[in-house]
Amino acid sequence: MFKSILISCEHAGNAIPENHKHLFQGLDQVLGSHRGWDPGALDVATFLATRLSAPLFSMTVTRLLIEMNRSLDSASLFSEISGNLSEEVKNVLIAEYYLPYRKALEEALDIANKPVLHLSVHSFTPILNGIERTVDVGILFDPDREQEKQFAEYLKSELEQRLTGLSIKFNEPYSGTDDGIATSIRKKIPGNVYLGIELELNQKYVKTSTMGLIQEALYEIIHSR
Repeated sequence: MFKSILISCEHAGNAIPENHKHLFQGLDQVLGSHRGWDPGALDVATFLATRLSAPLFSMTVTRLLIEMNRSLDSASLFSEISGNLSEEVKNVLIAEYYLPYRKALEEALDIANKPVLHLSVHSFTPILNGIERTVDVGILFDPDREQEKQFAEYLKSELEQRLTGLSIKFNEPYSGTDDGIATSIRKKIPGNVYLGIELELNQKYVKTSTMGLIQEALYEIIHSR
C-alpha cells in the first residue's frame, strides 16, 4: 500500500522565541495546556520515526504564536494572543517558521518513494468545555480517498485487537477533512501516491504505560504493513 513513511508533529512544543516572550507574560497556564501544544505527541512521533527509520518533522514553537496545522488563509493561523500583531510581524513569523516547515515537509514528500504514508501525530485534551471525550485513539483520514480509507480500516482493526478496552474511532475528535496539513497536501498530491493519516491520542495517557502500549502497537502494525 505504501513504499515509504514520513512522520510529522505540528504541535511538538510550546516554546516562545525570545523577541515574542512579552506577548505571553502571565500566560504560563495556557501555554502549558492543550491550547499551547500537544503534550505527548512528540514523544510518540519520535518513537515511531526512530523505530520505522522514517524522517521526522516537528515544530516546537507554540501554536499560540503561529499555527502550523492551518492554511495561510485560515482565521486561526494566529491566536487571540498573536492575532493583534502587525501584518509585518505576522509575515515575518510566516517566513521564519511556517513556510520553512511546510517546504521541508513537502520537499521530503516529493523525493520519497511512492506511495508514501504521512503520519501527522497529535494529542487532544480528554475534557473539552466540561465534556469528557469518548475516544482514546482517533484515526483521521479522507473517506473519499480509497487508499487512505483502506489503511485506516486496517489500522483500526489491528489496534482494536492489540489494545482491547481502548476506544479507537475514525475521524474523532476531529474530522480528517478539516483544515490541516494533510488536507493541504492532498490538494497537491493524488491519493494513489499520498496517504495522509492524522493520529489523535488522548492526553490522559501521556507518560503512562498505556501510551507505551499504543505507540508499540502502532509501530508493529505499520512496520508489518
